[in-house]
Parts: sequence; C-alpha cells; structure tokens
Amino acid sequence: MTPGNLQLTVFGGAFALLLVASLVAAILRLRLAPEGQHALVDNLVARINAWWVMIGVLAGAFLVGDTGIVLLFAFISFHCLREFMSITQTRRGDHRALLWCFFLFLPLQYYLVAIDWYGLFSILIPVYAFLLLPISASLGQDATRFLERAAKVQWGLMICVYCLSHVPALLTLDIPGHAGRSPLLILFLILTVQSSDVFQYVWGKLLGRRKLAPAISPSKTVEGLIGGVLTSTAVGAALWQITPFTPLQAGLIAFTVNVMGFFGGFVLSAIKRDRGIKDWGTLIEGHGGMLDRVDSISFSAPIFFHIVRYWWVP
Repeated sequence: MTPGNLQLTVFGGAFALLLVASLVAAILRLRLAPEGQHALVDNLVARINAWWVMIGVLAGAFLVGDTGIVLLFAFISFHCLREFMSITQTRRGDHRALLWCFFLFLPLQYYLVAIDWYGLFSILIPVYAFLLLPISASLGQDATRFLERAAKVQWGLMICVYCLSHVPALLTLDIPGHAGRSPLLILFLILTVQSSDVFQYVWGKLLGRRKLAPAISPSKTVEGLIGGVLTSTAVGAALWQITPFTPLQAGLIAFTVNVMGFFGGFVLSAIKRDRGIKDWGTLIEGHGGMLDRVDSISFSAPIFFHIVRYWWVP
C-alpha cells in the first residue's frame, strides 16, 4: 500500500471512530438528559466535537504535505508559547527576550526543521537561546527575581517550541525501506500518545478509585493511568504496519512514549497548580488551551525522534 493510501486509511479509521463516539454521545444525551443539561454528557460532547476539528485540521495539513505539517506545528508552538507566557510573571526587562522567543527563535527553529539542518536545529534553543535570552534580559537592568524570570522564559521556549518541533522533525529522518513514509511516523506518535490521554480519561471514569496525585492532577487515577497506557500501547502495536518497526518494537516504543507523555502532562499540571489555574486556556472547548492538548506530546516527541534516529537511521 502506498504512503498516501496508508494515510487515508489511518485518517478514515480516526473519523470512523469519531463517528461512533458521536453516536454514543447522542444516545447518552437522549437517555440521561433528554430535556436538559448533563455535565458529564455535555463535557463528552464538547470533547468529541473538538476532536472532529483537530483531526480535520491535522488531515488538512497532511494533505498539503511536509510544508503544511511544519506550518501547523509552528502555529501550535506559537499558541502554546503564548499560553505559557501569559501565566508567567514577567517584567519590563523581559520584553526584549520575549520578542526574541516569538519572532526569532520560534520561526528559525521551524525553518531549520523545514530545510533539514539538524546540526543547528538540535542546538539552537538549548545552546544559543539558553545563552542569549538571559543576556538580553540582563540588558534591561532589572535584577528583581532575575533567575526565576530567566528560567520561566527558557522553560517555555524549550517545552513549547524545542520539544514540539521534534514532531515535524520526524519528516527529516531518512529510514532505509521507509522512503516517503516519514509522515506516517508522525501519525503513529500522535495517535499513540493522544489515545493514551483519551483512554486514561475513559478508564479513570469507568474504574478509577485511587487518586494518583490529587495535589498535582486531581482527576488522574492509578486505574486510569494503567488502563490508558496499556490500551494505547496495544494501539501502537496495532499500528506497526505504518512504521519501520516490528509489532513488538512498535509496542515497546508506544509504551515508552506513553509513559513519557503521561509525565509531560503531569509536569505541566504541576506548573498549572503552581500558577493557580485549571487550564492553560480556553481555545479548545472541552480540553482547555492548546498546551493542555499537546502537553503529553511535548515530552514524548523528542524521545520518539531520537529513538528512531538512533536505531533506524544509518
């Protein structure tokens, strides 16, 4: 099967699942809330409707090609960085550094991904931005909470731009016998990690009894975590045909990125609790902000990229 047909098959399967989910939600609404509102059903419907939009946008980017995928994730990074910085306390002395983040390092990072300059893409933010941003902030001559402010800006840039840029960076990997199929690696990563989030939510609602860490993430349960990771690991193993992996390898890699995805959401939840907020924003109905939706990918994408690059790229 050609790469294009494989993409159509995967997206067709995703839309079919969304159709089933929409029908189930409609049935639940008729049974549980025929004449009024029901908090759980309303939240479920909002989440499903948001998934229709998100999968549709992703499919549109894949239809455009590699450029569309890079631009989509640059757009996602911009909104994530905006959400992160909007809840970060900054001062006038940080404004120049923030301009560097949004209008130099973010577009340059994705440009380097687009032209496949791995040597600079891999160190632009962790080396050059790491050094230049505090220099820029220090020129503002404001030493109040300087270390804290510098760390927040650099954390935001690393999570929202550097880590997320590893998703389209998968397009640059030249894997023997997998030519023209790099976009399918992106689908494998996104479907595996995002399904883990969905299944953790489902298993948590169905079987969740023991809170995992209520001070950090009140809704997460031990049962939800175990059920979600194991189910999405099975999803990853089932998707092995769109990857250069064997079923066993696909399962092991899926398990690894799912665990990293969980900790991504967990760490970002700790930051939200520290800032006293529930969600990063309100951009995506039923999900919160953009960063709420891709927090797990931010931790799993670099790990997945380097696993594939180390083991499958000559």
